[in-house]
Amino acid sequence: MENLLDILNEIRPDVDFTNEKKLIDDGILDSFDIISIVSELNDAYDIEIDVEDLEPENFNTIEAMLELIRKLQNEQ
Repeated sequence: MENLLDILNEIRPDVDFTNEKKLIDDGILDSFDIISIVSELNDAYDIEIDVEDLEPENFNTIEAMLELIRKLQNEQ
């Protein structure tokens, strides 16, 4: 979780990723942020986040992102 938090804070240091629960639904993250996050996560975790994974519920919280990462790592 700490590594993921570091990545997210590099992209958007102004967002409280630990406590925010509606990053997408409340418009805190925009499409450019998601593109940056997906690219960084793909590189950092050696995963491939596909278009079908780009659902708001996968990016609304840091916990949801971590769950997506774990799911994709287990599929490899």
